[in-house]
Amino acid sequence: MKWVVFNQKGGVGKSTIVCNLAAISGRRGRKTLVVDLDPQGNSSQYLLGREAAANVAPHLGTFFEEMLGLGLFKRELREMIHPTPVENVDILPSSPLLETLHGKLEAKHKIGKLRKALAELDGYEAVYLDTPPAFGFFTLSALIAADRCLIPFDCDDFSRQALYTLLESLREVREDHNPRLQVAGIVVNQFQSRANLPQQLVDELIAEGLPILEPFISSSVKVRESHHAAKPLVVLDPSHKLSLEFEELFTRIEKGKKGGKRKAKAARA
Repeated sequence: MKWVVFNQKGGVGKSTIVCNLAAISGRRGRKTLVVDLDPQGNSSQYLLGREAAANVAPHLGTFFEEMLGLGLFKRELREMIHPTPVENVDILPSSPLLETLHGKLEAKHKIGKLRKALAELDGYEAVYLDTPPAFGFFTLSALIAADRCLIPFDCDDFSRQALYTLLESLREVREDHNPRLQVAGIVVNQFQSRANLPQQLVDELIAEGLPILEPFISSSVKVRESHHAAKPLVVLDPSHKLSLEFEELFTRIEKGKKGGKRKAKAARA
C-alpha cells in the first residue's frame, strides 16, 4: 500500500506524520519506504539527521535528473534508496536539486514516471510519500503513485477554507490520472483539546460529513524535541501520549476506520 500525505499549506505536520507512521509500520515488522518529494527535505532530516541528509547520495534528485537525461549514469531506483536507523525503514531522500529540476520536469510532463518506478520496486509492504506544500509536479507525481491519501489539518480557519480546494484537487487527480486514489481521512494534527476553536472547527467538519480520523494528534513540544534528535517520536519516547495517539491512528487507518461518527450525529441533532 502506498500512502501520500498531502496538504498545500505548510506547517501542518506532513513530515511528522509520514515519519511516525512509517516508523510504526517498520516496528510492526513491515519493510517500509519513505519517499521524500519535498525539496526542503524535512523527512530526510528527521530520519537520517541533518548532516547525513545533506550529504546522502544518490537521492531522488538523481532519479529525476537521470529521467531528464542530465545525469552521467543510468541507475535503478533501488540504488537511490538508503537505510535509516529506524527498524525496517528505508528512505528515498530528497535534495535541493529537486527545486532546480521542477520547471524542467513540468515542461516534460513526466508525472507518471515515479508511479512506474515504484511499481517496479519489489520488497516493500508499505510506502509513505511526503509532499511539498504546493500543488506542482512533485505533489502530482506522488498523488498519481499513491493508493491512499491522508490530509493533515491543523485546526485553523485558513486551513479549513483551503481544505475544500484541496479535496476538489484530489477529485480531479482521481478522475484524470489515478482512479484508485482514495482519501483515507483527515488527520487532525497539533490539536489543543482545552481550546474551544479547534473542537468547534472539527465538530463542524464532522457535521459536514468529512472523513475526520480519530484519535486527534495533540500539540506538544515533544515533537520538536524528536525533530532535533532526528528520531520519530514513536522511537524516541514510545510511551508518550502523542506516540500512543500515532499508534492508534496507524491501527485505525490500516483497518479503514474513520472515527468521529458519534460526534457527527450529535452535531446534526
